[in-house]
Amino acid sequence: MPRSKPPTRPQPSPTSGSPGADWDDDLVYAADDMADDDLPEEDTEAAPAGDPPGEGPFTLPPVSPEQAGTRLDKWLAEAAPSLSRSRLKALILDGQVSLDGVTIVDPSVRVKPAQQGVVNLPAAVPALPVPQNIPLTVVYEDDDLIVIDKPAGLVVHPAPGSPDGTLVNALLYHCGDRLSGIGGVRRPGIVHRIDKDTSGLLVVAKSDRAHHGLSAQFADKSAERAYWALVWGCPLPRAGEVEGNIGRSPQNRQKMALLRSGGKPALTRFRTLQPLCGDAVALIECRLATGRTHQIRVHLTHIGHGLIGDPMYGAGRRVRGLPPVARAAAEAFPRQALHAWLLGFTHPVTGEPMRFESPMPDDLAALLTALGGEPPL
Repeated sequence: MPRSKPPTRPQPSPTSGSPGADWDDDLVYAADDMADDDLPEEDTEAAPAGDPPGEGPFTLPPVSPEQAGTRLDKWLAEAAPSLSRSRLKALILDGQVSLDGVTIVDPSVRVKPAQQGVVNLPAAVPALPVPQNIPLTVVYEDDDLIVIDKPAGLVVHPAPGSPDGTLVNALLYHCGDRLSGIGGVRRPGIVHRIDKDTSGLLVVAKSDRAHHGLSAQFADKSAERAYWALVWGCPLPRAGEVEGNIGRSPQNRQKMALLRSGGKPALTRFRTLQPLCGDAVALIECRLATGRTHQIRVHLTHIGHGLIGDPMYGAGRRVRGLPPVARAAAEAFPRQALHAWLLGFTHPVTGEPMRFESPMPDDLAALLTALGGEPPL
C-alpha cells in the first residue's frame, strides 16, 4: 500500500483553541478494506481435553523462558490452540485477558517469564441475528438494494454490547431472506456503516450482485458521501482537506487515532457552510474519499475542531462566550453533531445513477437554530 502524505493540519482560527491530539465515520466493508477485528471468526475443530471451557475463566500455563518476549496474542494462540487468533484478539480488546491479575487490552504486549495468564470466556450469545419489528425509514428499495435513513441511536449490526435491536435485526424483519449473504450471518447485506449516534443515509445490498458492485464503488472511491457537522470553532482556511493514516490509538485501544506508521490511509475534505456565534462554532460539510472507522471525528479533532456533543473525540466543550440560548443547547446536545445527508452511487445492476438526500434531523436542526444558523435544504 502506498504511503500517504503526512497528516495535513490547516491553521486553526483564534477562537478554536489548541489543536486536538494526533490521534467517520463511515466504515466501508469492502473485502480488501476490513481490519483484522472486523473479520468473522475462523472455524475451529473440537477442543482437545484440558482446553478452555465453553464459558468462564480459565488459567493458562505460565510463560516459559523460551516464550518470553512473544506478543500476547501470539502466545495465547500457542497456549490455547482451540481458539482462533481473531477470537483471542477480540477477547483481549474486550478486557477479558489478564497477566498476573492485571487486565491487558493491547494484543502487542510482550509476555514475561513465569507470567500467569487468565482468559475469561463470556457466555455464548446466539450466532444468528433474529428479525425484530423495528421501524425503518426506507428512502428507496428495489429487488437488489435498499437505502435507509438511519436515526441516531441505532447500531448498524450486532456486536459486543449490542447483540440485538440493530439495523440488521430490523432489515431481517423487513426483507426476510432477501439480503445478500456476503457480509456473513452477523452483517447480511452490510456494505458500509455509520456510527450508532450518527444519523443519515446508508445503502444495504439485497442481492450478491449488488453487494459486489456497491463494495467496488466504495473501494474505488466513486461512491459519493457527504456529511453535515457542527464543530467547535471555525476552520481557517474555510475549506481544505485532512489526510493521515488511521488506526487504533496506542494509548487507548477503544479509540482511533492518526498514526505516524501503520494504520490505513484516510482523506476527508471539508468546507465551511455557516460560521456561527462569532466563529465560536460552525456548520461544515465533510466529504469522504475513504471510509475508516470514526474518520470524520478523528480528522476534525486533529485540526482542532471536534464535533459538538462527541464524548470521545470532542476535545471538551468550549461554551464560554456563547450566548445563553446557544450555550444551553450545546451543553445539552446528547450525541455527536453529525449527519450523513448525501449518498450517491451507480446502481450496481441497472447502471442508473442514484443520488439521495436526507434533511437535517429535528435534534440537529434545533441545535443549529439555537446557535443562530439555518438548516440547509
